[in-house]
Amino acid sequence: MTKAAELAKMGEVLTNSQIGGRRNIAYNGAMQISQRSTSETGLGATTGYHTVDRFVLNMGNTAGRLTMSQESITDLSGFAKAVKLDCTTADTSIASNERLLFVQRFEGQDLQQIKKGTSDAERVTVSFYVKGNANATYTLELADEDNSRFVAQEFSVTSSWTRVVKTFVADTTGKFDNDNAHSMSLNIWLHAGSDFTGGTFTSNTVHTTANQRVGDNQTSFYDSTDRTFFITGVQLEVGSQATPFEHRSFGEELALCERYFVECFSGDSNYESAGSGWAYIGGVVVYKPLRVQMRARPTISKSASGTIHVSDDINSSINVSNIITSTSVASRDIMYMECTASGVTTYRAYHARANGTTTDASIKIDAEL
Repeated sequence: MTKAAELAKMGEVLTNSQIGGRRNIAYNGAMQISQRSTSETGLGATTGYHTVDRFVLNMGNTAGRLTMSQESITDLSGFAKAVKLDCTTADTSIASNERLLFVQRFEGQDLQQIKKGTSDAERVTVSFYVKGNANATYTLELADEDNSRFVAQEFSVTSSWTRVVKTFVADTTGKFDNDNAHSMSLNIWLHAGSDFTGGTFTSNTVHTTANQRVGDNQTSFYDSTDRTFFITGVQLEVGSQATPFEHRSFGEELALCERYFVECFSGDSNYESAGSGWAYIGGVVVYKPLRVQMRARPTISKSASGTIHVSDDINSSINVSNIITSTSVASRDIMYMECTASGVTTYRAYHARANGTTTDASIKIDAEL
């Protein structure tokens, strides 16, 4: 690029206010935060959040299976973590409703600067780094969940890290709701049946037709058990230019992710409290202030295995036999958890904790989109 072209590009960036302040609308783009797990196997049947925070796998209706992991990387300057998807069971007989998408979901109130649905609507640019085991073509899509409108472009993957940069047209139809609900999805289509591929795909054109959502040259991630897909450095920003990836500190990124999901004690090497409260006949009520106000009133659940303990100054550890989920609720700021436990003394103060081993349970507080 010539010096004149560089200056012209910088001028457009300045015009679009892309320098100064926070630019990246996406969360956890460097894949640093992974509260739930660092690796999960046998995925493919149902949609869910599994490893890195804020990225959900939207999947179903396929026999294909994969492992999703947070990987440490040393071959991409400036990044230490990436997500790896590894096909473990192939599916080459693709039914019409099959799908696999790597997704981040956004609240409408975080998207108002895009000015969507107005005459001043802005273009937006998505960028990220990818590589795989071999060449492949996938589809990047922005889906307006409030108005059922879609716009997509294909992108290429090679066996080396490359930065994908795609600028999307401004959409003057259909405003995003200004609330904390799910208004937009950033979708990376990795596998799709004819319900999504059967129509005529037109790149970077907003439409409302389901079978035109995925590109004509789409690779199926499930075509071989050799197939892998690595991604990091995800950035979504207003304007037509991709700026350098906006790195945030680990603490700042964690706080942003905890608006949507918090895991209390997960088997580290130290005692960790899940909150304090008082005993009643047959159980303990525990309260815990949340570090960050959550997006909405969350649900509370216990991990599938492991033990939660309640303790006082006399009994060092009493096992909790059950969490009464019908009454274990939270506001956006405080968790309330009712635990069944035998051997507690009524009205005595207790706190819930883990012993710091991998056999101890965790409490999951979830307000995800």
